[in-house]
Amino acid sequence: MMGLIMALAVVFDVSEKLSEFIENKAPFKEIVLDYYCNFVLFHGNMFSSMIIFISVIWFTAKMAQETEIVPMWFSGRSIYRFMRPYLFGATILMLISLALNHFVIPRANKVRLDFEEKYYRDNMYVENYHAEFPNHEVVYFSSYGSEKGLVNEMVVEKWSKNQKIKSFVKARTAQNIKGTNRWKLSNCFVRKVGYPKDSLFHYPSLDTTFQFTINEMAQRENIAEAMTYTELKELIAKEEKKGSENIPNYYIELYQRTSYPFAAYVLTLIGFVVSSKKRRGGIGINVAFGLLIVFIYIFLMKVAASMTIKIGFPAYLAVWLPNILFALLALFLFKKAQK
Repeated sequence: MMGLIMALAVVFDVSEKLSEFIENKAPFKEIVLDYYCNFVLFHGNMFSSMIIFISVIWFTAKMAQETEIVPMWFSGRSIYRFMRPYLFGATILMLISLALNHFVIPRANKVRLDFEEKYYRDNMYVENYHAEFPNHEVVYFSSYGSEKGLVNEMVVEKWSKNQKIKSFVKARTAQNIKGTNRWKLSNCFVRKVGYPKDSLFHYPSLDTTFQFTINEMAQRENIAEAMTYTELKELIAKEEKKGSENIPNYYIELYQRTSYPFAAYVLTLIGFVVSSKKRRGGIGINVAFGLLIVFIYIFLMKVAASMTIKIGFPAYLAVWLPNILFALLALFLFKKAQK
C-alpha cells in the first residue's frame, strides 16, 4: 500500500517539477538520490498512519468477505484477542515512525530542501521585516530579495536596559557576506547617542558586523522540517525573543512529530472495527468509508493548524485534537462492535 501511494505521489510530483529540473539542469543522480529518495521517506512517514489505516481496512475486509472471521467468533475468541496482532503491529510501526520523525527525517529533509533551493524554488522575497534580537538590538527593513541578496532600507537600533536608544544605523541597501556576520552597507548613516551631544556620520559605503545574518531574518516557512528536535527548540527560543510571527508554525512542526505516529493506534482501531463485518457491497464499501475518514482526518489537521496560526489556538492542543476526536469515535465504534 505504501509503495502504491508513494509511486502515485512521485508521478504527480515529477509532472509538476520536470520542466524546472530540465531548465535548471539538475543531474539525474541528484534528482533520484537527493530528492526523490528523501521525498518518499518524508511523505511516506508523514502519511504512514493513514496508509496503515487503509491497509488494515483492506486486509480485514478481505478476511470478512471470505468468511474467515466468522469461525473465529464461533470458536469463543474475544474481540480483544483478535485485535492483539493489530495493536502489536501498530506499536512497532509507531515506534519506527517516532524514530524517523525525530532523528532521520530532519537530516533527510535538509538534503531534499537544499536540492529544491538549488534547482526548483523561486527566489525568496521578504517585506516589512521587524524583530528584536538579544542585547536590545532592534532590526527592520522594507524588503529583501534572494536573487540579488540585497536588503533595502535597513535600520538597526541599539537600546539600553532602561529603554534609551544608544545608537542608530540606517542604510539604503545592505548585503550580508555569506556564511559570516559581516555586512556591506551603502549610503549609510550612523548616529551615536550620548550626553551632552550626539554624533552623526555618513558613509557612502561601510563594512561592519552585526550579531545576526540574513538567514536568521529571511527564512522559508518549511525551514523547521530540516531541524532536529534540539535545533528546533533552539530556533523557537530565538524566534520568541524576536517576536517572530512564524512561531506557531514551528510549534506545530514540533508537536506533529509525536502526534502523527500515535494516530496509528487510533486509526488501526477504527479500521478494524468498520471492516470486520461482511458487507453486501464487498471490500469497496469498506475502502470507500476508510478514504472518507482519512479525508476528514486531514481536513481536521488543516483546520486545527489554521486555528493556531490565525487565532492563537494552543499548538499542542491543535495538533492532538484530531487524535482526541478520532479516539472518541474509535471507542464508540469499538463498544458497538462488541455488542
